[in-house]
Amino acid sequence: MRNQTVKAATLVAAGALLLAACGTNKQETPAGGGNNPASCDTSKGTLIVGVIAPLSGELSALGKGIENSARLAVDQANEKCTVKGYKLQVQAEDDQKNPQLGAQAATKLASTPGVVGVVSTLNSSVSQSVQPILDQAGILQISPANTNDTLTKGDNFDTAPKRKYKTYFRTCTVDSLQGPYAADYLVEKSGKKKIAIVTDGLTYGEGLADTFTKRAEAKGAQIVTRQKIGEKDTDFSGVIAAVKPFAPDAVYFGGQFPQAGPLSKQLAGAGINVPVMGGDGIFDGGFIELGGKDGDLATSVGAPTNELDSAKAFVDAYKAAKYKEDFSAYGAFSYDAANAILGSLAKTIGGGTWDDTTMRTKLVENAQSYNGEGATGKVAFDEFGDSTNKVLTVYQVTSGAWKAVQTGEYAG
Repeated sequence: MRNQTVKAATLVAAGALLLAACGTNKQETPAGGGNNPASCDTSKGTLIVGVIAPLSGELSALGKGIENSARLAVDQANEKCTVKGYKLQVQAEDDQKNPQLGAQAATKLASTPGVVGVVSTLNSSVSQSVQPILDQAGILQISPANTNDTLTKGDNFDTAPKRKYKTYFRTCTVDSLQGPYAADYLVEKSGKKKIAIVTDGLTYGEGLADTFTKRAEAKGAQIVTRQKIGEKDTDFSGVIAAVKPFAPDAVYFGGQFPQAGPLSKQLAGAGINVPVMGGDGIFDGGFIELGGKDGDLATSVGAPTNELDSAKAFVDAYKAAKYKEDFSAYGAFSYDAANAILGSLAKTIGGGTWDDTTMRTKLVENAQSYNGEGATGKVAFDEFGDSTNKVLTVYQVTSGAWKAVQTGEYAG
């Protein structure tokens, strides 16, 4: 998932300057979580799993789902004495989907003793600022939600892929698969041939729209126009006026649900009553609440969590923990990311003692070779740090709710 390109050096400096203002949300026993049983030896101290996500603001429902799911994994690891000799705790930092705040959060975590890994981030633009800071500190980062290809394979990912940061991994699949998967469905299954593109101008939206466009045109569709809205816009009349003369039979939106929902509503109100489709950024109940209508479509990473046998234990445990927020679109991926960190950590430490200076490199190496069964299915990483799980799902708004209509892998 998601946004605007930033220069790492600038944001590292910004993170350092803003460090003093960064709040901490470090909890050993989160609400709904479990206690470390007396049978576990925790005499060697405490180790920290960081979380960086939008915990407030318009994407907080997604961010809290990420945080809660990571906490659940840590609670379970404490209950099972997964990391011998240590108590584990979560330190969650709020990036508010802002790259500068993400840099600030990463700087704080990088300077905190005992941080072993970070579940981070929701937004691709935020990750662009977080990656270099955590990498410089040698800290393992696993994202449950970043889908922009450049984060792992560089700007020339489609022609000359080159890994950017050896410390960065993700448990979700990428836009170079998600965009074409959406195009195949919209053009071949739904029969749409005149498609307008609208984006929010940010890293996630632009990249997703690019991969969608390439595949849609290869399938014989015509991209009749491509327009851009502002991230903070609420009135889309200008863009709608530009789109309307082209009489599209569908609109593909590269961006997130807080803009996509009102856009769908305003398009219909202007007489352009056609399906609006987007990526995982719009797959949220908020899209429907804000104006998304029956017939609108979204792709999202993975299979529907509630329908996966592999996710049943996660779903049951999450419900039992009684978190205030739903696990949302990325909860299962966050749970798997946290468990990949914890499983790799247990292997790294063995019966020894953690040291920030000497053991972080080995932890990253063990994450690279990690192979486990997670809530989303098999969890493993390729040579770029990308997930080997390429499953995607198309959802449609039906009777005011998202319903899965197709699940599979992009065939290419």
